Amino acid sequence: MKDFKSILYVAIGACSYGVLATIVKYANDLGIKTSALTFLQFFVGFLFLFLLNLLKKNSETTEKIKTSSKIKLIIWGIALGLTTTLYYLSIQYIPVSLGIILLMQSIWISLIIEIFVTKTKPSFLKIISVIIALIGTFLATDLFNQAVTLDFRGILLGFSAGVSYSIAIFASSNIESQIKSSVRSQYLVLGGLILITLFWNFNIIRDISLEALPWGILIAVFGTILPPLLFTKGIPKTGIALANIIASLEIPVSILSAIIILNESINLIQWIGVAIILFAVVTINKNLGI
Repeated sequence: MKDFKSILYVAIGACSYGVLATIVKYANDLGIKTSALTFLQFFVGFLFLFLLNLLKKNSETTEKIKTSSKIKLIIWGIALGLTTTLYYLSIQYIPVSLGIILLMQSIWISLIIEIFVTKTKPSFLKIISVIIALIGTFLATDLFNQAVTLDFRGILLGFSAGVSYSIAIFASSNIESQIKSSVRSQYLVLGGLILITLFWNFNIIRDISLEALPWGILIAVFGTILPPLLFTKGIPKTGIALANIIASLEIPVSILSAIIILNESINLIQWIGVAIILFAVVTINKNLGI
């Protein structure tokens, strides 16, 4: 029997990620620019992790981290910043409920990355699960509905965010894994912050304001503070397989928050697609020793 508290930590972390895009789009509707929100999210997140690790360093003996390890984490952390930027840009053109579906294509993209990195042949069950996930995606995006017109820019940005998210997941799980999680998160977030600063550059100075600050802090809490801390606390006890299944709660939470707060609509066929994607997540992880 898995530790219930650990399952709850992972679930809350996933739900935190799930409400991010809805908060961002709601803030956008109030006139807060995406450049200011993304910068504040990563700046506040990095500052929090830096101070947290500084307090830990003063209270306990810590092993010195090599400069090469820091640089490696910062470089891989670029994927975090790229994921956030692409995802938030995609929901400027498509509904949040569709954006999360495209982002979560990382479910099967991660398997492809795993195949190339580990040079291992995927099981038949995993291949079938990927096909199921793709079928669910077609239904969830409502591509068969002739009355629906989707902005190609949003689709491309959303799918690109899914690819980048897969890289970020790989980095979070495998790069310099011997280093304490909170410290690794700090340097990964720093890499994301550098990417966002370079990408938005002068737009940040132009768009940042006191009105943007509380929204930036809010998405920092839900995006770069709570999830890493909760996942770090819960995943070691739940195991990666069960954690992946629990983390898929991000999909329905994101869709429901968009329906409640942004008044987005989703039809029965799309809900069936979401259910199929969630089934694929379970199936992919079924043979991983839950």
